[in-house]
Amino acid sequence: MKSNLKLQIIFTDRVGIAADVATLLSEQGVNLAFFEMDVRGGQTTIYLEAESAAAIDGDFFLDKLRTIPDLREVFTIKALPQEEREKRLQVALDSISDGILGIDNRGRVAIINRVARNILGCDDREVTGTNIRALNRADQRLEECLSGKAFTNVKKNLITPGGRFQFLATGKPIKDSSGQIVGAVEIMKDMREIKELSSAVTPSNLFSFSDMIGRSPAIMEAITFAQKMARADAVVSIYGESGTGKELFASAIHSESGRSGPFVPINCAALPESLLESELFGYVGGAFSGARKDGKAGLFEVARDGTIFLDEIAEMPLSLQAKMLRVTQEKKIRRIGANHEIPVNVRIITATNKNLAEMVEKQLFREDLYYRISVFPIYAPPLRERREDIPLLVEHFLFHLNSRLEKNWQSLSTEALEKLHRHHWPGNIRELKNVIERAAILGGSPKIEAEYILFGKEVGRAIQGSAGSETGELGATSLPALVARVEKRYIAAALKQTRSKRQAARLLGVTHTALLNRIKKYGTSLE
Repeated sequence: MKSNLKLQIIFTDRVGIAADVATLLSEQGVNLAFFEMDVRGGQTTIYLEAESAAAIDGDFFLDKLRTIPDLREVFTIKALPQEEREKRLQVALDSISDGILGIDNRGRVAIINRVARNILGCDDREVTGTNIRALNRADQRLEECLSGKAFTNVKKNLITPGGRFQFLATGKPIKDSSGQIVGAVEIMKDMREIKELSSAVTPSNLFSFSDMIGRSPAIMEAITFAQKMARADAVVSIYGESGTGKELFASAIHSESGRSGPFVPINCAALPESLLESELFGYVGGAFSGARKDGKAGLFEVARDGTIFLDEIAEMPLSLQAKMLRVTQEKKIRRIGANHEIPVNVRIITATNKNLAEMVEKQLFREDLYYRISVFPIYAPPLRERREDIPLLVEHFLFHLNSRLEKNWQSLSTEALEKLHRHHWPGNIRELKNVIERAAILGGSPKIEAEYILFGKEVGRAIQGSAGSETGELGATSLPALVARVEKRYIAAALKQTRSKRQAARLLGVTHTALLNRIKKYGTSLE
């Protein structure tokens, strides 16, 4: 049996070429399986596939084609442009690590790649053109996309002859240029691959220099110097105001240090003196009342071969500073109650938002320790010294917030951005993040206006609404009533801007149970 006749026919461009070819095909009784015309540069190229080639004389048919005016050349070809495009597309799809499944507007499989075949257990059969309901699927969400719906990161489980597959599925409708839905596509991400990739890219949730947002000279100078110090083994001190990202600098330095041990942060201001000493250096069994019988390793031992980050070191008591000096010089620690020292291979990074030089003059900080930890100081610039980075930081915060809550993309109006630039930013980047998250919740629409950029007392007034009547006279409204009113407004806004109560709880920074209790408490007053 003859195979279909595939031709490439080249003409000098003129009106009526397609009609002439169609007339000849009709006269010869040829059924077309494929027809495509390409016009460019004064030349018309026609590609066709004759379905009834078995019933015609190929040479006679070619001779008839040559009688059409303005024909330049005619060739028999092995593959049509459509076939070549489909093969290239299939090769590209099969090289992707995610499963891809596409259907037409009748629910028939239009495209499917190697990974999707494996997940759906149909490696051994041709499924293109098959109705999606005939495939091994736990649900039919993809069909619902044909009515305009979409779904994102839906967890699915399938058991096939090839094994059990757990994956996250995202599906969206496909529309043509006029907005009509012509099909739908589903992307399947293997859960195991996601976990492996996450572990490889962000081991132990560490921060890297590539994660830092900003292009201003101030931040670039700090990053460049920190990168130079990363591979050195010297003590590094990070100076900067609260909220400038000192711990992020420390984590990035550790990430590029090449050290195999962990990154261990501790806030020296968060623990009392007695507890801070035992946390840092550990203790032997029975060293003090309430101590464990077998003792406890301190954080310097936990951080062995890694990095210990001592935040707010200015708050460290003078009595502990002497021990710290010995650790930095001798790389040895002594547990509380022990009579011997333990060598520790650990990188020390310190941070403070205070002026240690002034504290030394006032004898509030040991001079010898100050000089020991200040060999390589890194200055984390405040936001007011890098205002040109505000748009980049805003975009970063909105992207992560919208992605986490599966919301439509939001951006700031020109007026809102100008308001951010005018602010003095005492809380720096931490304050900016809070301002943006609050604006995204309260603004709601894709474009966040300046009225939702709130600082300090503006927050309470905006949420309460008519602030003058409620707070103009002390005692007019009780404090619990005001707190409840603000809380209800926040909860209502969060519920409106998220897709579930769990997402709303994450956005508000409370547990799911706590949010449910508040919803039950306020009831219909949230509406």
